[in-house]
Amino acid sequence: RLVHHLDRDTSGVLVVARTRLAAMKLSEAFRARETKKTYWALVKGVPAKREDKISTWLIKEPTEDGDRVRVAKHGEKGADHAVSYYRVVEQAAQSLSWLEMEPYTGRTHQLRVHAAHISCPIIGDPKYFEADTNWEFPGGIQNRLHLHARRIVIP
Repeated sequence: RLVHHLDRDTSGVLVVARTRLAAMKLSEAFRARETKKTYWALVKGVPAKREDKISTWLIKEPTEDGDRVRVAKHGEKGADHAVSYYRVVEQAAQSLSWLEMEPYTGRTHQLRVHAAHISCPIIGDPKYFEADTNWEFPGGIQNRLHLHARRIVIP
């Protein structure tokens, strides 16, 4: 039984339970935010701070290409509070950064929207990465979502 899922194009670890009881207990741990999830992301640019907390309101909106999430105003109808933490692991000049990201809340596309919100969209993100006409994928990097679920710690 799949307990934790990833966005379609995100790579990385999944949590699977062998029994119904285990699935219930694991699901409750995720709901109660007792788990700690760590993601790696390759992003365009370098964040203004080496590490920081991102706290915004997010709202999901339907589009022709499926749902898209955007940063909303506090109190906007249908918006949910979302909190993420990030740390710059490494950077390549001013063009790329490798971030370690941890979502405190678990909103749809949360890390992807938060990365774009700090002007460092995840490389290859089909919804939130909009490369300008002068930008090229450096060093043979593929045009696909560079977001990886690195670790999930369950108490």
